[in-house]
Amino acid sequence: MSAPDATGLLAHAGGSDGASVSEQSHVRGDDRRIETLAVHAGRHTDRATGAVMPPIHLSTTFERDADGAYPSGFVYTRAENPNRAALEECLAALEGGAAAAAFGSGMAAITGILQTLAPGDHVLLPDDLYHGTRRIVREVLGPWGLAYTFVDMTDLAQVEAARQGSTRLIWVETPSNPLLKITDIAGVAAIAHAAGAICAVDNTWPSPIGQRPFEQGADLVMHATTKYLGGHSDVLGGAVIALKDDDFFKRIRLIQVLGGGVPAPFDCWLLLRSIRTLPYRMRAHSENAGKVARFLAGHPAVATVHYPGLPDHPGHAVAARQMHLFGGMLSIQVHGGAAAAMAVAAKVTVFTRATSLGGIESLIEHRASIEGPHGNTPPNLLRLSIGLEHPDDLIADLAQALEA
Repeated sequence: MSAPDATGLLAHAGGSDGASVSEQSHVRGDDRRIETLAVHAGRHTDRATGAVMPPIHLSTTFERDADGAYPSGFVYTRAENPNRAALEECLAALEGGAAAAAFGSGMAAITGILQTLAPGDHVLLPDDLYHGTRRIVREVLGPWGLAYTFVDMTDLAQVEAARQGSTRLIWVETPSNPLLKITDIAGVAAIAHAAGAICAVDNTWPSPIGQRPFEQGADLVMHATTKYLGGHSDVLGGAVIALKDDDFFKRIRLIQVLGGGVPAPFDCWLLLRSIRTLPYRMRAHSENAGKVARFLAGHPAVATVHYPGLPDHPGHAVAARQMHLFGGMLSIQVHGGAAAAMAVAAKVTVFTRATSLGGIESLIEHRASIEGPHGNTPPNLLRLSIGLEHPDDLIADLAQALEA
């Protein structure tokens, strides 16, 4: 069956670690606190049955009236679906934005933002960031004519110096993956806006509970919803949230609808289910990570702990100013190089050796071997996603794994 034309589709597509989230959780345009938004935003009682939880709408197409109208507002699931509409409503509310577009993966969301740019446009990115973002820029969009520069974004002077007349987007990832570098979002946003550029923030690691980029001047927020928003390692997704539903975001929506990189209805349902507990999960992730980080900081086998909640972290002051929670992610560099790091990962019993992050289970990963020869990650680095197990069990597991 053929899809409606693009015009028709678009017409119908719609600080510190221990701080109380409630103290910061009023969001733009809604006086409810974020715990309440997480439970209620995007959730509507089913009118047909009275069901408190929403049904899953698997239909790919929707009936028209005899006069050709669509009384439900839905045409075709690639354009919009009731489950996706509910998820997007929730995501926009959580970040305090005007609109959201859900994608089938975090990489689809990143690509959707970057594809709004034209050949010859220039984008600034941090020198330490998710390797998938680096690869899509270098290997796919670069050959199509996108100009790009990687810069140490912890130094605003370097960001300013790297800005060009053709800079259209500055991409921020803070804390960065995997070195947990901290970027001053407000400072970078000011540089972007002075150049007439967009400031986009990958807020996957902190989540809307731990960091609110729109309050710091960002224009776009991106999430790999697979991670903390999904929270259970069982659903793939991504999202872009916009401060304003302007022409730039409408182009992202066009790419979402015409490109078709959208999440399935069941995936949207799963994400909306998981978001209900997000504020409380993030507090526990962050509390556990702080305890694990403090233990590792005093261990003789560990050369460096990268965690912004530690007072000696180079970005601690900025993180304390712009983050409400320091998050559940940390990385360590061990003495002895790659072999020693792999040996530690091989000995854990509570942690699981796996990629990804943000689930209720704790994960450990040797990042350099995942990223391959083109990555920038030190060979002795292990990335830890701290889950919801008891922190003493996590510490005991790492202690035995770090034994010589």
